[in-house]
Amino acid sequence: MAKDIPLNERIIFALDVSSREEAKRWVETLEAHTRFFKVGLQLFLVGWFDIVEWICNRGLKVFVDLKFFDVPETVKLAVKALTDRGVTFATVHGNDAMLRSAVEAAQDVQILAVTVLTSLDEADMRDLGFQCSVRDLVLSRAKRALEIGCSGVISSGLEAPMLRKALGGNFLVVAPGIRPVKNTDDQKRTVDVKEAFENGADYIVVGRPIRDASDPVAVIKNMQAQIRSVISCSQ
Repeated sequence: MAKDIPLNERIIFALDVSSREEAKRWVETLEAHTRFFKVGLQLFLVGWFDIVEWICNRGLKVFVDLKFFDVPETVKLAVKALTDRGVTFATVHGNDAMLRSAVEAAQDVQILAVTVLTSLDEADMRDLGFQCSVRDLVLSRAKRALEIGCSGVISSGLEAPMLRKALGGNFLVVAPGIRPVKNTDDQKRTVDVKEAFENGADYIVVGRPIRDASDPVAVIKNMQAQIRSVISCSQ
C-alpha cells in the first residue's frame, strides 16, 4: 500500500552524537534536505527534552528511539512523558504487556515495536537463547505488535518483504542498518537504500553513511534519487 510520505521525510537522520551543539550543527546543515531526525540514547542523555523541543520548534519531525524496555507501568509512564512534546515516533523493545501499555498511553506519538536489532544475526540469537531463526522471530514480534495496536515496526530491510507478504501494507516499516556498500561495522543485517524501499520500507534510518561522508548533503540527495526511482515505479 503506497503511503503519502514526502520524499524529504523518508530518510530519518540519526543524530548519534555526543553533544547538543553537534546535534544542532547537523540539523542546521541537513534540514533543507531531510526533515526527520532521530534522537537516540546517546543524544537524549546529554540533551534531554531540550534538544527534542529545539528540533520540533524548527518545524521538523523527531523520532525518539529510546527502546523502552521495563515493567509495563514504567513503560506507560515513559510514553506519557512524551505527550505534547511534538514527537512523531517512539520505540518499545519489549513483550506484549510492555507494548500494550505503550499503545494505551500513547496520545500524539506513534509506537514502533523493535523486532530484532540489525546488529544481531543467527549466531547472536543462539547466544541469547532463542531457538528460532531471525526471520521467524521478526515475523512473530511484528504480528503481535500490530495486533496490539502499534503503528509499525523497526525491522531490517532484509525481513521487510516477508512482513509485507504476511501482514500487508497497512503499517509502517522503519528500516535501520542502511549501508551503501559492503558493511564492515557492527551492523550485520544490512541493505542499501534502493533495496530497503523495493522490499517495502516506508522510512530508513541513516547515520554513519551520511555523517562520515565528505559531502553529507550529496549523499542524502543521492539516496533520495534512489528512493524516488523506487516509489515512482510502484505508483
